[in-house]
Amino acid sequence: MKQFTYTITDPIGLHARPAGFLLRKAKAYQSTILVQAPNGRTANALKLMALMGMGAKVNEELVFTVEGEDEEKAAAELAAYLPEIL
Repeated sequence: MKQFTYTITDPIGLHARPAGFLLRKAKAYQSTILVQAPNGRTANALKLMALMGMGAKVNEELVFTVEGEDEEKAAAELAAYLPEIL
């Protein structure tokens, strides 16, 4: 299991567009990717409505938990990808 955090910089927060990009990226991996917001809500990165429903806002820190066969690769690539979309 790998974990990392990311602080949201998008002024609108985790809305439909970045959530969709995150979902598409998460589909590329076999690992399960969970995202937890500071309010305690957790969403599977493959569930668009759950990601948007977390209500994550700018300057909030998301915790990503990646578990599975390709967790090392998935965690590293997601951590590098997030600044481009969020």
